[in-house]
Amino acid sequence: MISEWFQRVGSSIPRGFSRYFILELLKKKTHTGKEIIDYAVEQSNGIWKPSPGLIYPLLGRLLDEGLIEETKDGRYQLTKKGTETADDVDKINDIVRKQLEVLFRLGNAGRFVAIDLLEKISSMGSILSSNFAHMTDEETKKYKQFLESELKKIQGNEVKKKGKEIKIE
Repeated sequence: MISEWFQRVGSSIPRGFSRYFILELLKKKTHTGKEIIDYAVEQSNGIWKPSPGLIYPLLGRLLDEGLIEETKDGRYQLTKKGTETADDVDKINDIVRKQLEVLFRLGNAGRFVAIDLLEKISSMGSILSSNFAHMTDEETKKYKQFLESELKKIQGNEVKKKGKEIKIE
């Protein structure tokens, strides 16, 4: 999934992607910081070369947030909280992906809406990723509830085009 993403976006790595990349990678097995960097370069065919100055401070923040832990041999692994967070991100990604697929099937208008939606999500993700470490548990919980309720609304809506109703999956 990650290598497919690199093929679509090319060299423009959005802010906050590194967090997602590390969580996704650590879902499979433990890694050292160097292995994370090497895997990023390999998966992107050299397009993305994250520096140690990016990865190691990010690993430190993920440790502070309780999303990962360091093993005795210097490898990093997800904690229970990290696994739950990664699973939540996957669920949201699946819902957004399904909604975008429907929008793209609607032609030019759907593409316009989808691109606008992606830009808004990207902007929101950047703001959240830069502030997530400073959010209280209550703020995080409220924000998660808000996102879930909005996604449920989207799933329940129907889109009308040329007199035909198309159910959004």
